[in-house]
Amino acid sequence: MQAKVNRDLDHRELYRLPWTLSDNVIAWLEPTAKCNLACEGCYRANEDSHKPLAQIQQELDVFERARTFDSVSIAGGDPLLHPEIVEIVRMIAARDHKPIINTNGLALTDELLRELKAAGAAGFTFHIDSKQGRPGWKNKTEVQLNELRLSFAERVARAGGLLCSFNSTVYEDTLDQVPELVQFAQDHIDVIHNMVFITLRGALLEGDFEYFRGGEKIDVAPLQYAVDQPRQRIDLTSREVVAKIRERFPDFAPGAYLGGTEKPDSLKWLLAGRIGSPGKIHGYVGPRTIELGQVANHAVFGRYLAYLSPGMLRQGKLMLGLAPFDPGLRSIAANWLRHLARHPLAAKDSLHFQSIMVIQPIDVLPDGRQNMCDGCPDITVHDGQLVWSCRLDECLKYGGFVQTSPRRCAAGERPVPLHRAGVA
Repeated sequence: MQAKVNRDLDHRELYRLPWTLSDNVIAWLEPTAKCNLACEGCYRANEDSHKPLAQIQQELDVFERARTFDSVSIAGGDPLLHPEIVEIVRMIAARDHKPIINTNGLALTDELLRELKAAGAAGFTFHIDSKQGRPGWKNKTEVQLNELRLSFAERVARAGGLLCSFNSTVYEDTLDQVPELVQFAQDHIDVIHNMVFITLRGALLEGDFEYFRGGEKIDVAPLQYAVDQPRQRIDLTSREVVAKIRERFPDFAPGAYLGGTEKPDSLKWLLAGRIGSPGKIHGYVGPRTIELGQVANHAVFGRYLAYLSPGMLRQGKLMLGLAPFDPGLRSIAANWLRHLARHPLAAKDSLHFQSIMVIQPIDVLPDGRQNMCDGCPDITVHDGQLVWSCRLDECLKYGGFVQTSPRRCAAGERPVPLHRAGVA
């Protein structure tokens, strides 16, 4: 199966998303480092520290000077713990950007949900997975957690007009459950707009690499994502996730990607878009549809597109008008018409667009080069400069990014095999 997927996923046949450092879809804002959960695999140290509004305004200014973008991911920490989160959302909306709140959801009350919507929030991305130690949900499987996911999706849907997405970190022992989450998203395509799978990474202390900053060897043990002896693989790839999905859904077809800074054929961000109704997927859009959406939005509005409104995502029938340009849409149209022939009353049902994304964070290549996401959307601000958010902890602790080098051998020692991808 793995060999087959590797042949199928040829990056040259997918649309390379056009995002760059200066012209992208998202800015990543971290107004707080405080969190109310301790998640395995988290990239940020949990500290009781909130940024004042003046600093947040300054960081938004930096983004607007350096980067064209559509939406602002408000992250952390958990941003709902910031005492002025409603005002932060209002500030972003006033700048004509879409505020998307990345949260574990623990602090989300119905009253706060209404206040955030009134302030201009465009949607929520909930991070829910089985390694969070979430109160009331400890030792639950990813499949069992779908009950919790659905409760959040329904709350957001009742508020109206808000996007609902879910992130889930993929671990070696949860990889087998990924297809169940894809099925779950399919069953609730009317209230779940995006499902994201992020493969686990960590900085391995006793592995193949040594760590340096400014030419000096350093100890990376203080990093939040430092790992001594990992209980889970920290080199899962997006190809493996796709292979697992295709075991249950052979027609699963990503249409676009971001490559790596060091390996252009890396599938660092892998995007699939599908059209259907609850419980029934008619097919996956092709690369041309995603390209037309990005290019047209940039041509008309001067920025690439990150998020469509829930109202637009219900207009799958209108998207079929692009079928002449995209074999994927032509196949969807044919499948839908065959479905209508058997179920004529389904003609009144909406067709929804839903995206499934797989993110493969940093890989360290055998020679020590760090293969980052080329054109990564999740760029944040540190000391007035744009930096990768997943490695902000390095800047905070060492004043900049850590470099990696293959581990040297002492006299008489055998070389360490260079086979494991870790995180610097």
